[in-house]
Amino acid sequence: MKIGIPKEIKPLEARVGLVPEACLELTRAGHRVLLQQGAGLLSGFHDTLYQSMGVEIVNDAETIYGESDLVIKVKEPYGKEPDLLREGQMLFCFLHLAADEGLTRRLLQSGVTGIAFETLAEGGGLPILAPMSDIAGRLAVQYGATLLHRHQGGRGLLLGGLAGADRGHVVILGGGQAGGHAAALAAAMGARVTVFDRLRERMSAVRQLGDNVTTLYPYEASISEAVATADVLIGAVLIPGTRAPRVVSRDQIAQMPAGSVVLDISVDQGGCIETTRPTTYEDPTYQVGEVIHFAVTNMPGAVPRSASQALSAALIPYLKRLTVADWRDDLPLRAAVNLSAGELVYPALREQYL
Repeated sequence: MKIGIPKEIKPLEARVGLVPEACLELTRAGHRVLLQQGAGLLSGFHDTLYQSMGVEIVNDAETIYGESDLVIKVKEPYGKEPDLLREGQMLFCFLHLAADEGLTRRLLQSGVTGIAFETLAEGGGLPILAPMSDIAGRLAVQYGATLLHRHQGGRGLLLGGLAGADRGHVVILGGGQAGGHAAALAAAMGARVTVFDRLRERMSAVRQLGDNVTTLYPYEASISEAVATADVLIGAVLIPGTRAPRVVSRDQIAQMPAGSVVLDISVDQGGCIETTRPTTYEDPTYQVGEVIHFAVTNMPGAVPRSASQALSAALIPYLKRLTVADWRDDLPLRAAVNLSAGELVYPALREQYL
């Protein structure tokens, strides 16, 4: 099989679909791997390293898309990329189609078979999405702590507090992969942390992070009370393959203290906070009233080397399963197909768009 890895073109997206060592696994199996020149450079992986792993370097994206049977990338097709895809070709990447009807229509017109990282489920989890959720959860706390600085427009608060000063209050919506990692870092920094989740097992696991962590069921009144005292509010609600439910309203955001910070990790799936709108690292924040919002749709792109290594480690076992002739007999892979030959096949997307 010819496997192509294009250079990511979303603004300030520096990850690469596969690191060199992962490519070696494929070339040793007899596959031909094509990499667009410089695709791994911003992650610290030079073309010469890929070449030493048997990868062919090509000059442009058109060649990658034109020659590849399977295209591996990180983020959803952007800009001109949907127009380069074709029927009979497979695309394996983050798609997040529930939040982008325009992209969905363009990919349907291309006829490509699109398999989404974020809808590949196995073993009770989302194994390819999981490492990126880990990173996004930690980054949310790091950025939240920084945005609280006065020169950033924030409250001028040290998130973890110190002797003689209050701790900051971090409220997290969702105690899953992203929310759990956000809670772990916020708790370790010394903040007062409140996590909302519907599942008792998640609440119990997060509660074990420390005595500065409280876990609650997401009753509307309880969320309103917590949000009104939050210095940092993190949205981490995920329903695979469909839009995130709105958990916090614009009115509730208006009750937050001036200079507080909202970070919505769920923005890829439309956001779980009413005031969320997608941003990029070129212009990552905006204000609603006196509350700072951060809603970058590719948060792990800020740490591309770590993210690319973690993504490849999660991805390579499934790539090996995808590159066999009867891959559609593999239930997790088949269930992760979002669209094929001009048709929406993922149930939640069909319900949303058809």
